[in-house]
Amino acid sequence: MDLILLNDGLYHLVKVTKEMTVGIQMLSDVDCFDLCDILQAHLSTYHGPPFNIHMMKDGTGALVGCICN
Repeated sequence: MDLILLNDGLYHLVKVTKEMTVGIQMLSDVDCFDLCDILQAHLSTYHGPPFNIHMMKDGTGALVGCICN
């Protein structure tokens, strides 16, 4: 699975690593789309109107979505 991040007008694909999932309790029946929602809640903070975007907590850009492999 890859995360799609927007930083300075460029989109970047970032592979999900075990370090990114530390502190997340995984269920056995989680599919890729559910995992994307879980990672979004764990790794980003939502900034409402007028921005309406999920910003990464570590400041690496905006979380746009995920690509399931």
